[in-house]
Amino acid sequence: MTLPLKQYPFIGIVTLLVLNVNISPVISTSPSVNSTQLNIKPLSYKNRGFNPDFPAWGVRSFLAQTTRQAALDWLNQGLQAIQGGNMQDAITAFRQAIQSDSTLAPAHYNLGLALRQAGQLQPAADAFYQATQADPQFAPAFANLGGALLEGNNLQLAADYLQRSLQIDPQLGFAHYNLGLVKELQKDWESAIASFKKAMTYSQNSPEPAYHLGMSYLQQGKVQLAKEAFSKAIAINPRYAEAHYNLGSIWFNQGKFNEALAAFRKSAEVNANYADAYYGAGLVFIQLKQYSEAVKVFQYARDLYKTQNNSQWAINAEKLLIQTQNLNNKPR
Repeated sequence: MTLPLKQYPFIGIVTLLVLNVNISPVISTSPSVNSTQLNIKPLSYKNRGFNPDFPAWGVRSFLAQTTRQAALDWLNQGLQAIQGGNMQDAITAFRQAIQSDSTLAPAHYNLGLALRQAGQLQPAADAFYQATQADPQFAPAFANLGGALLEGNNLQLAADYLQRSLQIDPQLGFAHYNLGLVKELQKDWESAIASFKKAMTYSQNSPEPAYHLGMSYLQQGKVQLAKEAFSKAIAINPRYAEAHYNLGSIWFNQGKFNEALAAFRKSAEVNANYADAYYGAGLVFIQLKQYSEAVKVFQYARDLYKTQNNSQWAINAEKLLIQTQNLNNKPR
């Protein structure tokens, strides 16, 4: 499945406030997309616009002040564009800020966030890298660079940058979370669990660390701990469809079919397009010998899988649908 990356607020330097412009996290059970190996390379001084010919000190000081102010103005304009939902205008403004003052780390950082939201992963990673070069103590920039590398499936380098961010700020919850995702992909369950627990400590309002803590416990066969973790995720976000689904799967495997059905129904209620929830409900209806109900939900699951281009699970649902129809047509 595609692991979600925690997204972060855009940062302004003038007011020193973190603006509340968050990109909503997405949890998906669809197959992972083909990833690219991101390349992070230091740029040469020439590429950074380094100019060895300096003007006289007085002129240089004045120019530095005016170029910094121009960069700040462009940065604020970009942040306002983000608030207005104009992503391309924001990208243009952040680039203008960088052109005015390439040492303005928040401009590189916000450019990276905007590019990442626009789906431009490699340019986003480059922007985050430049933010770390402009400010080597900018922990969120290292964390976002690690997140972009994780998204590009460059796991070891992602882990390196995430660990660097945590050396700077050990209480950076989203860095612990993304490091947990790296360890989860590497099937290092103990390390993943440790990272997700720390993420829960420092990001108490985020349900994703609890959810992935539950997934890691499931991989270890620690079902009760997984159940508690999924319940914690649901307590934080009652509309967490995947957490309801996984809780339903646990109940199903324990033979508690009514509890499982309630969880699958809740999952479908909060996300009507979540095919797995209908599929799970169909399995429960078979166990309860309610074949006509099973037929309905298997049909719905099959159609959703087809719409979502999930051909293998569409085939699985079709097979169960046929078997259930045969059971439903048998004389009782």
